[in-house]
Amino acid sequence: MANLNIEAQGISTIKDGKLAAITGRRSPLTAVTGVSGFAGGELARLLLNHPRLRETTPMFLGRTGEAEAGISTYLEDLHPQLAMAGDHRSNPVLPFSWDRIIDSGIEILFLATPHEQSREWAPEALKHGVKVIDLSGAWRLKETRNRDVYRLKDADPAIAAELQAEAVYGCPELHREAIKKAHLVANPGCYATSIILALAPLLQAGLINLDHGIICDAKSGVSGAGKAATPKTHFMYAADNFSAYAVFGHRHTGELLEQLHLGTDQIQFTPHLLPIPRGILSTIYLRLKNSTERTEINSVFRDFYQNSPLVRLHTSPQLPQIQHIVRTNFCDLGFELGPDGKKLIVVSCLDNLLKGAAGQAVQNMNLMCGWEEQEGLL
Repeated sequence: MANLNIEAQGISTIKDGKLAAITGRRSPLTAVTGVSGFAGGELARLLLNHPRLRETTPMFLGRTGEAEAGISTYLEDLHPQLAMAGDHRSNPVLPFSWDRIIDSGIEILFLATPHEQSREWAPEALKHGVKVIDLSGAWRLKETRNRDVYRLKDADPAIAAELQAEAVYGCPELHREAIKKAHLVANPGCYATSIILALAPLLQAGLINLDHGIICDAKSGVSGAGKAATPKTHFMYAADNFSAYAVFGHRHTGELLEQLHLGTDQIQFTPHLLPIPRGILSTIYLRLKNSTERTEINSVFRDFYQNSPLVRLHTSPQLPQIQHIVRTNFCDLGFELGPDGKKLIVVSCLDNLLKGAAGQAVQNMNLMCGWEEQEGLL
């Protein structure tokens, strides 16, 4: 991947060498903007309890314009589960401003913001020498035709194109070494993480018969739709219900195509809404090129994930279940092989707010700082 020539593109040079210095410090200065959402709340919890950040409490930032309106609040007001005993509130949510970020010496900025906001703010952060971990879909997709689903507009298309080329897709199990050196990490989508981790080992081993296609039947809890209520996430719609949505058009499909190097005719992904708060279960149907033994499939997964501490492998006939991954940072994988040795079903489970969002963002931070990637996540 080519290095981003920041100065040549009109963005000022790296300030005080911060991007190069983070890995040499025990406690980088971090900030989170967009902390009011479900994923933002989980991210705040993980950072506040991270063993490497005990010396430097993260900064939590609210929306622009709140300073002028005189609006102030505390993290504990937004997420009461994070409050300590008594009436002690110690984590203010400050109005967002670039001056505050720069003057405070922030080195890593987490963007738990809408896609359009992340697309606008990431270039500004990098201009000031601040590394970015973006939880939105703003920087995940290299191909314009896949990124078009987000309808993003760039104030400076040339700079955006350079940053897009430099952005690293933040799936540690696939791009661990690139993440360590990244300035801009695009955190993967939750559905995409569950499916990519299930298929990557088999595709790398060349075992899948792509002529038969891959079917990904995925289900997510309601929190995957975000904190803002919609008619379909309303209790009266979601409770005692189970429904498919975004058929042939879910925005995470582009991630599957790009990261797994597949064509649109080789994979079909259909998401469903489960009447539960959180968790994803993806059931993936595929056919192998040749009759294969269960032991060989086991070996493929174990070899691929031997250095991945946040992937747990189940031994057939045990299969992952949502109840075992909720509120953990693991992705659980299991499979069942058909009697003919060719039909294979892979089951993948993760918590959409953790391994599918906030936990994976912290995992990426750990790699960027030169720490063990599971620190603060077990």
